[in-house]
Amino acid sequence: MKPPPHPHGGASTLFALLSLSLLLLRLLLRLRLAAFRDAALSLNLLARLRLRPVLLRLPPPGTGAAAATTTLRVWCPSTPSTKPPLLLLHGFGGDAKWTWARNLPRLCRHFHVYAPDLVFFGAHSRSSSPLRSVPFQARCAADAMRLLGVRRYDVAGISYGGFVAYRMAAAEARDAVGRVVVMTSGVAAAPGEMREMAAREDRTVEEALLPKTAEGLRFLVRRSMHRPPPWMPDFVLDDFIQLMCVDQRKERAELLQELLKNGAGFDPLPVLTQETLIIWGDKDQVFPVDLGHRLHR
Repeated sequence: MKPPPHPHGGASTLFALLSLSLLLLRLLLRLRLAAFRDAALSLNLLARLRLRPVLLRLPPPGTGAAAATTTLRVWCPSTPSTKPPLLLLHGFGGDAKWTWARNLPRLCRHFHVYAPDLVFFGAHSRSSSPLRSVPFQARCAADAMRLLGVRRYDVAGISYGGFVAYRMAAAEARDAVGRVVVMTSGVAAAPGEMREMAAREDRTVEEALLPKTAEGLRFLVRRSMHRPPPWMPDFVLDDFIQLMCVDQRKERAELLQELLKNGAGFDPLPVLTQETLIIWGDKDQVFPVDLGHRLHR
Protein backbone atom coordinates (compact mmCIF):
# COMPACT_ATOMS: atom_id res chain seq x y z
CA MET A 1 0.00 0.00 0.00
CA LYS A 2 1.57 3.24 -1.14
CA PRO A 3 1.82 6.03 1.47
CA PRO A 4 0.97 9.61 0.51
CA PRO A 5 3.65 11.54 -1.38
CA HIS A 6 6.22 13.25 0.77
CA PRO A 7 8.22 16.00 -1.00
CA HIS A 8 11.95 16.07 -0.22
CA GLY A 9 11.44 13.00 1.95
CA GLY A 10 15.12 11.96 1.91
CA ALA A 11 16.42 15.38 2.93
CA SER A 12 13.81 15.83 5.65
CA THR A 13 14.53 12.35 7.04
CA LEU A 14 18.28 13.07 7.13
CA PHE A 15 17.66 16.38 8.89
CA ALA A 16 15.41 14.63 11.42
CA LEU A 17 18.08 11.99 12.07
CA LEU A 18 20.76 14.63 12.68
CA SER A 19 18.48 16.66 14.94
CA LEU A 20 17.53 13.60 16.97
CA SER A 21 21.18 12.58 17.32
CA LEU A 22 22.09 15.99 18.77
CA LEU A 23 19.05 15.88 21.04
CA LEU A 24 20.06 12.45 22.34
CA LEU A 25 23.50 13.73 23.29
CA ARG A 26 22.06 16.77 25.12
CA LEU A 27 19.49 14.69 27.02
CA LEU A 28 22.05 12.08 28.04
CA LEU A 29 24.40 14.75 29.38
CA ARG A 30 21.51 16.20 31.43
CA LEU A 31 20.38 12.73 32.67
CA ARG A 32 16.93 13.22 31.13
CA LEU A 33 16.62 9.45 30.75
CA ALA A 34 12.93 9.24 29.87
CA ALA A 35 13.26 12.02 27.31
CA PHE A 36 16.43 10.32 26.03
CA ARG A 37 14.50 7.08 25.61
CA ASP A 38 11.72 8.93 23.76
CA ALA A 39 14.17 10.50 21.31
CA ALA A 40 15.97 7.18 20.88
CA LEU A 41 12.68 5.49 20.00
CA SER A 42 12.03 8.12 17.33
CA LEU A 43 15.53 7.64 15.95
CA ASN A 44 15.01 3.87 15.85
CA LEU A 45 11.71 4.20 13.98
CA LEU A 46 13.21 6.58 11.43
CA ALA A 47 16.59 4.98 10.83
CA ARG A 48 16.05 1.27 11.44
CA LEU A 49 12.38 0.59 10.75
CA ARG A 50 11.92 3.23 8.04
CA LEU A 51 8.78 4.65 9.67
CA ARG A 52 8.16 8.38 9.46
CA PRO A 53 5.71 10.59 11.38
CA VAL A 54 2.92 12.13 9.30
CA LEU A 55 0.69 14.82 10.77
CA LEU A 56 -2.84 14.64 9.40
CA ARG A 57 -5.61 17.21 9.66
CA LEU A 58 -8.84 15.28 9.96
CA PRO A 59 -12.31 16.28 8.71
CA PRO A 60 -14.49 17.75 11.47
CA PRO A 61 -16.97 15.40 13.17
CA GLY A 62 -20.54 15.66 11.99
CA THR A 63 -22.16 16.21 15.39
CA GLY A 64 -22.44 19.95 15.79
CA ALA A 65 -18.69 20.65 15.90
CA ALA A 66 -18.20 21.85 12.32
CA ALA A 67 -15.42 24.27 13.26
CA ALA A 68 -13.46 21.73 15.34
CA THR A 69 -9.85 21.11 14.33
CA THR A 70 -8.37 17.68 14.89
CA THR A 71 -4.82 16.60 14.04
CA LEU A 72 -3.44 13.09 14.35
CA ARG A 73 0.18 12.00 14.14
CA VAL A 74 0.69 8.61 12.52
CA TRP A 75 3.94 6.68 12.15
CA CYS A 76 3.76 5.38 8.58
CA PRO A 77 5.99 3.33 6.25
CA SER A 78 8.38 5.45 4.20
CA THR A 79 8.27 3.22 1.12
CA PRO A 80 5.59 1.20 -0.72
CA SER A 81 5.17 -2.47 0.12
CA THR A 82 3.08 -5.51 -0.75
CA LYS A 83 2.80 -6.46 2.92
CA PRO A 84 -0.69 -6.37 4.48
CA PRO A 85 -1.45 -3.06 6.27
CA LEU A 86 -1.77 -3.23 10.07
CA LEU A 87 -3.13 -0.45 12.28
CA LEU A 88 -1.80 -0.46 15.88
CA LEU A 89 -3.79 1.33 18.61
CA HIS A 90 -2.09 2.03 21.94
CA GLY A 91 -3.56 2.29 25.44
CA PHE A 92 -3.31 4.85 28.25
CA GLY A 93 0.21 3.85 29.24
CA GLY A 94 1.92 5.96 26.59
CA ASP A 95 1.89 6.93 22.95
CA ALA A 96 2.47 4.73 19.91
CA LYS A 97 6.28 4.69 20.23
CA TRP A 98 6.37 3.66 23.88
CA THR A 99 3.59 1.08 23.58
CA TRP A 100 4.82 -0.78 20.49
CA ALA A 101 8.60 -0.30 20.74
CA ARG A 102 9.36 -3.98 21.37
CA ASN A 103 6.78 -5.25 18.87
CA LEU A 104 7.48 -3.03 15.87
CA PRO A 105 10.73 -4.68 14.66
CA ARG A 106 9.03 -8.07 14.21
CA LEU A 107 5.71 -6.68 13.04
CA CYS A 108 7.41 -4.56 10.36
CA ARG A 109 8.88 -7.74 8.85
CA HIS A 110 5.42 -9.04 8.03
CA PHE A 111 3.13 -5.98 7.93
CA HIS A 112 2.94 -2.47 6.53
CA VAL A 113 2.54 -0.87 9.96
CA TYR A 114 0.59 2.29 10.82
CA ALA A 115 0.87 3.45 14.45
CA PRO A 116 -1.04 6.63 15.38
CA ASP A 117 -0.88 8.60 18.59
CA LEU A 118 -4.57 8.64 19.50
CA VAL A 119 -6.22 12.03 19.99
CA PHE A 120 -4.95 13.79 23.17
CA PHE A 121 -1.89 11.51 23.38
CA GLY A 122 1.61 12.59 22.46
CA ALA A 123 2.64 16.11 21.56
CA HIS A 124 0.91 16.37 18.19
CA SER A 125 -2.45 14.55 18.28
CA ARG A 126 -4.89 17.24 19.38
CA SER A 127 -8.47 18.38 18.87
CA SER A 128 -10.62 21.38 19.67
CA SER A 129 -13.68 19.11 19.60
CA PRO A 130 -15.55 18.60 22.90
CA LEU A 131 -16.02 14.91 22.05
CA ARG A 132 -14.22 12.40 24.29
CA SER A 133 -15.92 9.13 23.36
CA VAL A 134 -14.55 5.87 21.98
CA PRO A 135 -16.67 6.42 18.81
CA PHE A 136 -14.86 9.76 18.32
CA GLN A 137 -11.45 8.08 18.62
CA ALA A 138 -12.55 5.31 16.24
CA ARG A 139 -13.80 7.84 13.69
CA CYS A 140 -10.52 9.77 13.87
CA ALA A 141 -8.43 6.62 13.33
CA ALA A 142 -10.67 5.53 10.44
CA ASP A 143 -10.46 9.00 8.85
CA ALA A 144 -6.67 8.94 9.17
CA MET A 145 -6.42 5.63 7.32
CA ARG A 146 -8.69 6.96 4.57
CA LEU A 147 -6.53 10.08 4.20
CA LEU A 148 -3.46 7.85 3.95
CA GLY A 149 -5.13 5.95 1.12
CA VAL A 150 -5.37 2.63 2.98
CA ARG A 151 -8.67 1.04 1.97
CA ARG A 152 -8.37 -2.31 3.75
CA TYR A 153 -6.33 -3.16 6.84
CA ASP A 154 -6.12 -5.27 9.97
CA VAL A 155 -6.32 -3.56 13.36
CA ALA A 156 -4.82 -4.44 16.75
CA GLY A 157 -5.53 -2.58 19.98
CA ILE A 158 -4.35 -2.98 23.56
CA SER A 159 -6.28 -1.79 26.63
CA TYR A 160 -7.95 1.52 25.66
CA GLY A 161 -6.84 0.88 22.09
CA GLY A 162 -8.78 -2.39 22.25
CA PHE A 163 -12.00 -0.44 22.82
CA VAL A 164 -11.20 1.71 19.78
CA ALA A 165 -10.27 -1.30 17.63
CA TYR A 166 -13.51 -3.09 18.52
CA ARG A 167 -15.53 0.02 17.79
CA MET A 168 -13.85 0.49 14.40
CA ALA A 169 -14.49 -3.13 13.42
CA ALA A 170 -18.14 -2.96 14.49
CA ALA A 171 -19.11 0.49 13.23
CA GLU A 172 -16.84 3.33 12.07
CA ALA A 173 -14.60 1.22 9.78
CA ARG A 174 -16.56 -2.03 9.50
CA ASP A 175 -16.05 -2.35 5.74
CA ALA A 176 -12.35 -1.45 5.91
CA VAL A 177 -11.21 -3.64 8.82
CA GLY A 178 -10.15 -7.17 7.89
CA ARG A 179 -8.87 -9.00 10.95
CA VAL A 180 -9.00 -7.78 14.55
CA VAL A 181 -6.72 -8.31 17.56
CA VAL A 182 -7.96 -7.23 21.02
CA MET A 183 -5.41 -7.38 23.83
CA THR A 184 -6.27 -7.24 27.52
CA SER A 185 -9.12 -4.77 27.04
CA GLY A 186 -12.29 -4.51 29.11
CA VAL A 187 -14.58 -4.20 26.08
CA ALA A 188 -16.95 -6.87 27.40
CA ALA A 189 -17.43 -5.14 30.76
CA ALA A 190 -20.60 -3.09 31.09
CA PRO A 191 -19.95 0.58 31.98
CA GLY A 192 -21.48 0.05 35.44
CA GLU A 193 -19.16 -2.90 35.99
CA MET A 194 -16.13 -0.82 35.04
CA ARG A 195 -17.20 1.90 37.47
CA GLU A 196 -17.48 -0.74 40.21
CA MET A 197 -13.97 -2.01 39.43
CA ALA A 198 -12.63 1.56 39.56
CA ALA A 199 -14.44 2.25 42.86
CA ARG A 200 -12.69 -0.71 44.52
CA GLU A 201 -9.29 0.92 44.04
CA ASP A 202 -7.70 3.03 46.77
CA ARG A 203 -7.30 5.96 44.33
CA THR A 204 -9.34 7.53 41.54
CA VAL A 205 -8.96 6.26 38.00
CA GLU A 206 -7.32 9.56 37.01
CA GLU A 207 -4.78 9.25 39.85
CA ALA A 208 -4.07 5.65 38.84
CA LEU A 209 -3.68 6.13 35.08
CA LEU A 210 -2.46 9.74 35.02
CA PRO A 211 -0.07 9.87 37.99
CA LYS A 212 1.33 13.16 39.22
CA THR A 213 4.07 11.77 41.48
CA ALA A 214 6.85 9.22 41.26
CA GLU A 215 5.06 7.10 43.86
CA GLY A 216 1.89 7.16 41.77
CA LEU A 217 3.73 6.10 38.61
CA ARG A 218 5.56 3.38 40.54
CA PHE A 219 2.16 2.05 41.68
CA LEU A 220 0.88 2.05 38.08
CA VAL A 221 3.93 0.23 36.73
CA ARG A 222 3.76 -2.45 39.41
CA ARG A 223 0.01 -2.85 38.92
CA SER A 224 0.11 -3.06 35.14
CA MET A 225 3.30 -5.11 34.61
CA HIS A 226 3.81 -8.70 35.73
CA ARG A 227 7.58 -8.18 36.03
CA PRO A 228 8.18 -4.47 36.61
CA PRO A 229 11.71 -3.02 36.47
CA PRO A 230 13.51 -3.62 39.79
CA TRP A 231 15.12 -0.16 39.68
CA MET A 232 12.78 2.83 39.35
CA PRO A 233 14.45 5.95 40.81
CA ASP A 234 12.28 9.01 41.38
CA PHE A 235 14.16 11.26 38.95
CA VAL A 236 13.48 8.85 36.06
CA LEU A 237 9.80 8.51 37.00
CA ASP A 238 9.42 12.29 37.41
CA ASP A 239 10.97 12.77 33.97
CA PHE A 240 8.47 10.29 32.46
CA ILE A 241 5.56 12.09 34.13
CA GLN A 242 6.68 15.42 32.64
CA LEU A 243 7.00 13.73 29.26
CA MET A 244 3.74 11.74 29.20
CA CYS A 245 1.29 12.82 31.90
CA VAL A 246 1.27 16.63 31.93
CA ASP A 247 0.35 17.77 28.42
CA GLN A 248 -3.38 17.34 27.66
CA ARG A 249 -3.95 15.80 31.08
CA LYS A 250 -7.41 17.36 31.41
CA GLU A 251 -8.54 15.93 28.08
CA ARG A 252 -7.29 12.43 28.93
CA ALA A 253 -9.03 12.56 32.30
CA GLU A 254 -12.23 13.36 30.41
CA LEU A 255 -11.57 10.40 28.12
CA LEU A 256 -11.40 8.16 31.19
CA GLN A 257 -14.65 9.50 32.62
CA GLU A 258 -16.40 9.02 29.28
CA LEU A 259 -15.04 5.46 29.07
CA LEU A 260 -16.39 4.63 32.53
CA LYS A 261 -19.73 6.15 31.59
CA ASN A 262 -20.32 4.65 28.14
CA GLY A 263 -17.60 2.10 27.38
CA ALA A 264 -17.32 1.43 23.65
CA GLY A 265 -20.67 3.13 23.07
CA PHE A 266 -22.65 -0.06 22.40
CA ASP A 267 -25.57 -1.55 24.30
CA PRO A 268 -25.52 -4.49 23.86
CA LEU A 269 -22.03 -5.19 22.51
CA PRO A 270 -22.31 -6.42 18.90
CA VAL A 271 -20.68 -9.60 17.68
CA LEU A 272 -17.85 -8.88 15.23
CA THR A 273 -18.06 -10.46 11.81
CA GLN A 274 -14.29 -10.24 11.26
CA GLU A 275 -11.82 -12.95 12.20
CA THR A 276 -10.78 -11.92 15.72
CA LEU A 277 -7.90 -12.87 18.00
CA ILE A 278 -8.12 -12.18 21.75
CA ILE A 279 -4.86 -12.01 23.73
CA TRP A 280 -4.87 -11.78 27.53
CA GLY A 281 -2.44 -12.03 30.41
CA ASP A 282 -3.53 -14.61 32.98
CA LYS A 283 -2.07 -12.40 35.74
CA ASP A 284 -3.70 -9.18 34.55
CA GLN A 285 -4.49 -7.01 37.60
CA VAL A 286 -6.41 -4.32 35.68
CA PHE A 287 -8.83 -6.29 33.50
CA PRO A 288 -9.37 -9.83 34.93
CA VAL A 289 -8.97 -12.67 32.46
CA ASP A 290 -12.67 -13.53 32.98
CA LEU A 291 -13.43 -10.51 30.79
CA GLY A 292 -11.40 -12.14 28.04
CA HIS A 293 -13.44 -15.34 28.29
CA ARG A 294 -16.63 -13.29 28.25
CA LEU A 295 -15.49 -11.39 25.16
CA HIS A 296 -14.72 -14.71 23.47
CA ARG A 297 -18.21 -16.01 24.20
